[in-house]
Amino acid sequence: MVTDLERFDDCMNYRSSDRRPNHELGVWPQTRERWRAEAPDAVRDFTWDWFYGEPALNLDRRDYIPMNYGFIPPYERQVLEETPEYEVVRNEKGIVTRALKEGTVDGGRMCMDTYLEFPVRTPEDLPDIKRRLVPALPERYPPDLDQRIAEWAKRDYPLVLGRNCDANGFYWRARELLGTEALSYAWYDYPEMMHEIMAMYAELIIETSRPVLEKLRQAGTQIEYFVLNEDMSMKAGPLLSPQTYRTFIFPHLRRMVDFFRSYGCKYFAVDTDGNPLPLVPLLLDAGVDTLWPLERAADVNPLEVRRRFGKSLRLWGGVDKRVLTLGPEAIRAHLREMIPLIEEGGFIPTVDHTVPPDVSWDNFRYYMEAKMALLSGEFSKLE
Repeated sequence: MVTDLERFDDCMNYRSSDRRPNHELGVWPQTRERWRAEAPDAVRDFTWDWFYGEPALNLDRRDYIPMNYGFIPPYERQVLEETPEYEVVRNEKGIVTRALKEGTVDGGRMCMDTYLEFPVRTPEDLPDIKRRLVPALPERYPPDLDQRIAEWAKRDYPLVLGRNCDANGFYWRARELLGTEALSYAWYDYPEMMHEIMAMYAELIIETSRPVLEKLRQAGTQIEYFVLNEDMSMKAGPLLSPQTYRTFIFPHLRRMVDFFRSYGCKYFAVDTDGNPLPLVPLLLDAGVDTLWPLERAADVNPLEVRRRFGKSLRLWGGVDKRVLTLGPEAIRAHLREMIPLIEEGGFIPTVDHTVPPDVSWDNFRYYMEAKMALLSGEFSKLE
């Protein structure tokens, strides 16, 4: 029997297998509530934590080493203003937002917050940030890490350092410090500060990761992949130019990739929404070999990405969440487009974000059944 780890390695290495991996990201809290109303028996036993798998959906198992690459200590959460319609809050990252209350389910809102204030305005604000980002503090690791490593050494499924969005990347973290608009100016107005921020984040991730990777090596194992969550693009393209990326981020990314490779990490992935394609040559030059989630609303088509960049870039995602609202015929046609990539390998199809609440349970169930036929090479079922 093929294990989840063997299947993953086969796919990533363009080898044939029993089928391709079955992964998904998850759903909105509002989607969960909808499906519980529409099909309570079908979803009753769901864990809803799909990065780790979901037996009821035949999702393959993965496991994650929880890491704290964030602020220690965090900012104190403060409610600055509250009305029946919204609340203004300073969160643990020092960011002030105004958030609508209507439609909130389990902390998940129906729209993005309005961002009002960020913790860094000028270089004078940076020392307070640096004192919160000391690498390798004991609080950055799970207390039972050694016990977990002993179990991971015997695993038959992929192991990942950091849960999704534990390791937010260079652009992502700089945007959290300054905000998108101020960051766009800061590359030019405060270049020395930006070089310092990029170096600080590289050091944080590398030196915080090193003790864990050392322990894994001593146990005779290693992680399968590491994900740097970046979200550095919008529909029209990246939020910074290739030249800016090369000047400020590229050297640190390359150093980071080399570090992870030195500990046997098989794949290094970058996650970004939007259309990052002008930056892909730089990612490849830095050693990145995996890109996701290939947002279809930004006209990122996985077949076109493979044609442009070849097999050196593995692809995850690429299923248009909007198609899932259109019913079985549209879903089958959409999945049929991906047959060449399934046959070739190096591609794991997933919905290009978490599943929104306009997708019915019946449509999602049909999608998962049709996708399993795709993953298994039973392409006639998609006709």
